[in-house]
Amino acid sequence: MKRLYRNVVLSILTALSAPLLSYSQVTKVGTTAASFLEIPVGARAVAMGGAFAAVSDDASAMYWNPSGIARLTQSDAIFSHAAWIADISFNYGGIAIPLGENGTVGFNFTSLTMDDMERTTEDQPEGTGETFSAGSYAVGVAYARNLTDWFSIGANIKYINEYIWNESATTFGLDIGTLFTTPFPGVKLGAGMVNIGQKLHIQGADLLVQKDITPINGNNPDINANLVTDEFDLPLTLRIGLAYEPLATENQHFTLAVDALHPNNNSESVNVGMEYTGVQNILAVRAGYTALGQKNSEETFSLGGGLHYKMENNIVVKFDYAFQDFGRLQNVHKFTVGIGF
Repeated sequence: MKRLYRNVVLSILTALSAPLLSYSQVTKVGTTAASFLEIPVGARAVAMGGAFAAVSDDASAMYWNPSGIARLTQSDAIFSHAAWIADISFNYGGIAIPLGENGTVGFNFTSLTMDDMERTTEDQPEGTGETFSAGSYAVGVAYARNLTDWFSIGANIKYINEYIWNESATTFGLDIGTLFTTPFPGVKLGAGMVNIGQKLHIQGADLLVQKDITPINGNNPDINANLVTDEFDLPLTLRIGLAYEPLATENQHFTLAVDALHPNNNSESVNVGMEYTGVQNILAVRAGYTALGQKNSEETFSLGGGLHYKMENNIVVKFDYAFQDFGRLQNVHKFTVGIGF
């Protein structure tokens, strides 16, 4: 039976890898849509440098590796906020609810918003007095299940929308993942592919124009026409992670993790991170490094910590913080609050 499940794991990893291995090694930065889906969620994972595919043991797993929520022993809910680069607000919320032998179901949302902007035109470059909004959001439903006590699978289906002024682009995306507890003590393997879906292209009322399709005298110069925008892929990424826990006691844990990423819009890279929890597993310190080997990356190291306090009736209150260095750009502070119940 174990050999059968190992073969299943290898088959899934092969299937996940095949679409991305066909991509050219040429960097394709800026060639995909819905880039907000690449912003990492959860202060805990961010502080660990984004090396979380094989850790994935809270509600943020729906982003990193949806199979991870199958390992939850109680319901878990989180909300994460970051003042992102260029005065952009980024938020993520999720809840995962174990259903016993029927697996675990989860719900999540992601939003990226910014202040309204002043509308300008060719004739009024200083502004028309009107404003418009722009942003992105995704709403997802996840399901995961333990096939054995050491092998889990999961998926997250999400509705994706990007909008600006009166135009918008919508599609559906799929994240899939597996989590494998190896025969080696303290070692877990996680793998997944995120943002599988159809291409996005902008549509809306402002793309309706009047066009003279046959510029000759006597014809109608005001024929209604629609401008057709280009289509862009979602930021498809294959993520494979390894986590090793050399220390695991009732009062303290120490975890080392590494993720290898193969995106369709950038070069391959590696994330590394660590987490130590002590003082009855209440306090945590974390550190990591993001995008090792990626060309022209501004992301570097990350630091953070957290407080997880267990109350009566097994209720756990969580607060996590992460600092992420972005080199020449604005550094990011990310906060997450959560509850296990």
